[in-house]
Amino acid sequence: MEENLKRQLFGLPPRYRDSVRAITPGLPLFLYNYSTHQLHGIYEAASFGGTNIELNAFQDKKCPGESRFPAQVRAITRKVCLPLEEDSFRPILHHYDGPKFRLQLTVPEVLSLLDIFAQQNP
Repeated sequence: MEENLKRQLFGLPPRYRDSVRAITPGLPLFLYNYSTHQLHGIYEAASFGGTNIELNAFQDKKCPGESRFPAQVRAITRKVCLPLEEDSFRPILHHYDGPKFRLQLTVPEVLSLLDIFAQQNP
């Protein structure tokens, strides 16, 4: 989480390359913290999604010189908000496989999340 915000770079494992490559500048982004189960926002894509935008980001200790999260996109903060607890956003997102949810959100899902952030961060 800290490295994401410090670098203004969001990263995901290789299996999400296609999803990240679909990101275009200006798209709203949210950052899910798997440790705390909180959704952070509101961010905006500042670049097209790609692979290894920063080679030295998210270093893999087992494989020096490789990123654990090579599917990357530059992000800027659109609005600083308190994070959302999972029970407030979980009903909006279409989950699959237990606690996991789809990374690509629909327009109605994004608008609903933006509304919740606005209500909790006037």
